[in-house]
Amino acid sequence: MEETNALGSLPQDSKDVSDERDAQKGKYMTFKSGNEHYGLKIQYVNEIIGFQAITAIPETEHYIKGLINLRGKIIPVIDVRLRFGQEPFEYNDRTCIIVISVKSTVVGLIVEKIAEVVEIKEENILPPPSIVRADKVQNKYVYGIGKVGGSVKLLLDPDKLLNDTDMSMVEQANDMGVEE
Repeated sequence: MEETNALGSLPQDSKDVSDERDAQKGKYMTFKSGNEHYGLKIQYVNEIIGFQAITAIPETEHYIKGLINLRGKIIPVIDVRLRFGQEPFEYNDRTCIIVISVKSTVVGLIVEKIAEVVEIKEENILPPPSIVRADKVQNKYVYGIGKVGGSVKLLLDPDKLLNDTDMSMVEQANDMGVEE
């Protein structure tokens, strides 16, 4: 699968940057995990890459699959399904890694399949239900439910995908140099 940049090149002057932010407002990258569709604000998404070899890290959480080398930068990757407490799935040619920036740290999210970029207006975003079932772990990562036509997308808060322990491991990985 070829690498694609979700946002194109970044504008250079501040007027272009604010125009770019306005253009991204209300836009979400959606993807499938299990039977659900999720959305991430496009502003968090750096790029989408095809699945590639992952170097495992011993003694980390089961959902942290390891590290990848992306153009000389070491990036930790998390399996979204495992993070949500869902059954693991077999990676295939539709499996992608969404590279996001969270708290100034770059992380890859392994997802089953990218769906599309959609615009969700503020008035079409509802708070998540207050009734939480014990087996629905992913609800703590969902900040809203976006109505898109006749379907709903669970909108994720990327800051909550990583806990503090994960963040320290991720920061250490991001500080690693890569020998060419």
